[in-house]
Order: sequence, then C-alpha cells, then structure tokens
Amino acid sequence: MIYLNFSDLNGETQERLLESSKKDVVHKFGDDIRNYAKEHCTNFEVMIEEEALRNLYSYTYVFNI
Repeated sequence: MIYLNFSDLNGETQERLLESSKKDVVHKFGDDIRNYAKEHCTNFEVMIEEEALRNLYSYTYVFNI
C-alpha cells in the first residue's frame, strides 16, 4: 500500500512513484525484459519505463485528505 497526501500530488511525488515502480519492475522482471529486448533489438530502458507505468496501476493507494 502506498500512502499519499491528497494535496501533495506534484511532479516530484509522481517521479518518486515512477522510480519506485521502475525498481520493482527491474527486481521482478528485469532478466526477462533484458532477454526480450536483446532478442528483439529493442531498448531495455524504454521497455522498463513502459512496464513501470503499467505497474503503477497494480499498487493500492491510500489518500489522506
């Protein structure tokens, strides 16, 4: 669960969430994505970025108002 202050959804907070999601994706699926990127000649960083954005939807958020 991720706890957020509803009044603090600025760009810095969004970047922090995206970086956290990237770390999760690399930890969980990094080797698989790296192998796929190598086989299909795609950019590993772009794939991680896309998966991190998708991963954000799997989080449970709690907003404090």
